[in-house]
Amino acid sequence: MVSTENELRQGPTRARRTEGDRKRRRALADHSAGHVPGEGDIPTESRVDRFRVVIYLCGAPNSDISGPRRECEEYAAVFGWEIMGVIEDRVGLLPPDGREGLTQALAHVESKQAGAVLTAWRSMISTIPQEYDEVAREVESRGGFLHVMDTDRHRGRRAERC
Repeated sequence: MVSTENELRQGPTRARRTEGDRKRRRALADHSAGHVPGEGDIPTESRVDRFRVVIYLCGAPNSDISGPRRECEEYAAVFGWEIMGVIEDRVGLLPPDGREGLTQALAHVESKQAGAVLTAWRSMISTIPQEYDEVAREVESRGGFLHVMDTDRHRGRRAERC
């Protein structure tokens, strides 16, 4: 007997779930969504808020950082992050602990108004690795994280840094 290619192909199989399987799956989905059986109706609105970030930018007093600001805003939008504030420091290469804007950004994380500090380049935090690591640890100790977009590396262009 010769079989043809059409006979060997299998069509899509239908899921065969019993009523008990459906109830169990629905109960698992309800539980993972935070619904406890017997507490009433399943909530129709989501109680999950969008993740909030504060954008931190640092530049020299006469530099134009509107480009990195716009790119950070677009980057946050791609991830669905809500921008709760944009903080710009115009102090150049001052150490991180001497910057008022960075202190404000850390305060937003500590007060849970933001879950992360988003910046365009590592050098906007510090050009010295130890200082950068110290700031990252400080953000983490306050319950958030430091996220560097690093647009110049990803887009293959040179950018003016602070």
